[in-house]
Amino acid sequence: MTEDHVARIQAQWRIERPDVDTSPQGVIGRLHRIANSLTGELTLLYEKFGLTEGEFDVLAALRRAGSPYEHAPGELALHTMVTTGAISKRVDRLEEAGLVRRRRSDADGRGRVVRLTPAGRRLFDRAFSAHMANEQRLLEVLTPDERAQLERLLTAWLGRLES
Repeated sequence: MTEDHVARIQAQWRIERPDVDTSPQGVIGRLHRIANSLTGELTLLYEKFGLTEGEFDVLAALRRAGSPYEHAPGELALHTMVTTGAISKRVDRLEEAGLVRRRRSDADGRGRVVRLTPAGRRLFDRAFSAHMANEQRLLEVLTPDERAQLERLLTAWLGRLES
């Protein structure tokens, strides 16, 4: 295995703190560096469509909802794992851009619903296709077997962390 940044850090800790097991850094440190790298690659693509990562996430939640492509702000918060306050700011920006619109809820006149506009759907569909191609490109460094193995491991780990 090639020595990488994390291996060099672990080697330094073995000298400075031989009493501490730094093996978790081998996994966590590499995942952190990979996540930072991937986030940079993903956000560059979103920017090409005039979107932030959070705005892409809101549009994705609306598009996945199916016709009529709408959710209440609280539902959006659940589907994007952010607070309703953060959703409100994202929706404000998307509404200004004409990608979503707010309306009163049919079920509750006091509540609001956020709906993807036709322009928002067209932009998102183009962005999503490019996003999937970008993710494919990022995974091409792994063999199909490595990808499958990594997905199984990450699925198991995430399931245990989230339970």
